[in-house]
Amino acid sequence: MVDVNIQTTIGPYKQEPVCTRPLATDEQLDTVIAEAVKAQKSWKKVPIEQRVEIAEKWVSEIEKQADLLAEDLSIQMGRAITPWNYPHLCTVNTVVPALLAGNAVIIKPAPQTPVPAERVLEAFTEAGLPPNVLQVVHLSQESTLKGLVSDPRVDYVVFTGSVAGGRAVDEAAATGPGFKGVGLELGGKDPAYVRPDADLKYTVENLVDGAFFNSGQSCCGIERIYVHSAVYDEFVKQFVALTKEYKLGDPMDPSTTLGPVVSLASAKRIRAQIADALKKGAKALVSEADFPAAKEGSTLVGPTVLVNVDHSMDIMVEETFGPAIGIMKVDSDQEALALMNDSAYGLTASVWTNGADPASTQVFHTFAEDLETGTVYMNRADALDPALPWAGVKDSGRGLSLSVMGYDHLTRTKSVMMRVRTD
Repeated sequence: MVDVNIQTTIGPYKQEPVCTRPLATDEQLDTVIAEAVKAQKSWKKVPIEQRVEIAEKWVSEIEKQADLLAEDLSIQMGRAITPWNYPHLCTVNTVVPALLAGNAVIIKPAPQTPVPAERVLEAFTEAGLPPNVLQVVHLSQESTLKGLVSDPRVDYVVFTGSVAGGRAVDEAAATGPGFKGVGLELGGKDPAYVRPDADLKYTVENLVDGAFFNSGQSCCGIERIYVHSAVYDEFVKQFVALTKEYKLGDPMDPSTTLGPVVSLASAKRIRAQIADALKKGAKALVSEADFPAAKEGSTLVGPTVLVNVDHSMDIMVEETFGPAIGIMKVDSDQEALALMNDSAYGLTASVWTNGADPASTQVFHTFAEDLETGTVYMNRADALDPALPWAGVKDSGRGLSLSVMGYDHLTRTKSVMMRVRTD
């Protein structure tokens, strides 16, 4: 019998339980929120210099745990240095700024990676953060929406996940009195366009990494590639050769360069998307047959490179979130731009061109203005800069993090008008 009050995390590689956590009851969650509200009233009065000092000490404390954090993520997510999807990065992007701004924060971690959030809390405690300013609570989906997100004492909700999950959070936040703020970082189908003047060796290296890093499980990873016909054949040749150098297998093996995807359900969905494309005429130049460790019905999904693709196929329009990529030939910048914008998503997009050439740079600026995405890259992908705002459009979400603009939703503007009488 399955205990519905216990959350069990299944390791993706061995498909065995790796940790369990009790789910908070309604009464326990009420206490957590009440304690957060109380703690925030004192925390907001702590001078910003002291808050920064605690955050800097937290960085030192978390760095001490580097090996332990890597082991946590290998066991829970099946890779050596990256999380599901990025629990530590999301912490830096959202939780740390919220604390610096004087807020109390409640983290509800993903069931697949419950431990990283607990490590973050432990490090903040060691750094001197007052009790209950930061708390971690494990909840069922129902309790998350009806008990946490919809609670009127919660002023702002940040959610990173699927489009369906984002809609559910948005609806839950809209219930009850007041108008709660919601920040949503959701899915992506991030395109790349390779122009005729791109440095092909550099471009291939970066796009292969962008497509398969974290086993393709990155919201801002490369999900579809458009290549100008003038360089298409050579680009594909180099892309295929480099992809075949990956070693798929046990994430605890130092020689492994590609681990499993998060779950059996995810693996099944990825393989179904590939099968749909092949049925509709796509051709696989790299397939799971090239990787002995890949097994049907397992989470070890081998890299797949597809050509002869078009937008009638899910592989080019629906989020894959796995190690599969479609490469499509185009004949002009205009065709590439239209195809890149032909998507329900709008997180990032990249253009690969000769950045030293003024004419090419001008073309890039046209793309940067006309692409319907939150971030546009030239000659790079799947990257964040803390100085730049991070946001999505369309079904990729709303709100933003990072940069000075990221603090706008974490603070409240207050005007104080004074008239001093001198008579």
